[in-house]
Amino acid sequence: MTLSRALLPCLVISVTASAAMAAASKPSEQDWRTPAADTVLVIDTNKGRVFVELTPEVAPNHVARLQELTRAGVYDGRTFFRVIDRFMAQTGDPTNTGEGGTDKPNLKAEFTFRRAADTPFVTMAAPAGLEVGYLKSLPVVSQAWSWSEMTSDHKVAAWGTYCPGVVGMARDDDNNSANSQFFLMRQPYPSLDKRYTAFGRVVSGLDVVRAIKTGEPVPAPQDQMLKVRLLSDIPENERPKVRLIDPKGPWLAAETQRLRALKGADFSVCDIDLPAEVR
Repeated sequence: MTLSRALLPCLVISVTASAAMAAASKPSEQDWRTPAADTVLVIDTNKGRVFVELTPEVAPNHVARLQELTRAGVYDGRTFFRVIDRFMAQTGDPTNTGEGGTDKPNLKAEFTFRRAADTPFVTMAAPAGLEVGYLKSLPVVSQAWSWSEMTSDHKVAAWGTYCPGVVGMARDDDNNSANSQFFLMRQPYPSLDKRYTAFGRVVSGLDVVRAIKTGEPVPAPQDQMLKVRLLSDIPENERPKVRLIDPKGPWLAAETQRLRALKGADFSVCDIDLPAEVR
């Protein structure tokens, strides 16, 4: 169950900001939010710890599957068997081969979702006919909200966009073949948009994801997920305290303005590095 190697020439690499640019401001107390503990995936690897915020608003069935398999211990000990530098790290196969899955039925694709008036989406930019912004920590592209006046459900189509850290579900050629395997983006790759279900994003530990041993397949010994838990299932006296940036707060608006002034027409939502606080 793999992502197409043929997509690699389309890779878009974010340009690192120059040392001369003005530093981003620090978030204030009003910029932080506390995520629901059952939507934070804590992945302990042999390279370090990774935190992923799940977004059920975007892909409810995929998030439910990840929660179910995590609680069943399916992901404990699973290796990163296919890792491509400047692309992604793939894992989640019970057989550690890239060919396996669970006895659960395959999932129907959730490449897009219907954005409603009460969807917690915050617009950061509005290219022609579209709006780009955040739903919690997930970067999202949406049809312009004005289109909702012309749709029968008064909603518009939206989808997660594959910036660094975005987590998606792997599948075979069949769009509806996702089961247990998933991948974590090491770099931006927007050609995956609307082709693989995005269901969350790494909010802390992207450096760990980028340090995972590469290969197709990865030669032995492969790096692995030692233990995967939902934050809500960690005993309270051991549970990390996690705070994430609230897209509705002033920090993100100011950071977006700063980066747009710096990069001009080259600005992308993937340029924004959302801070996280883990204690």
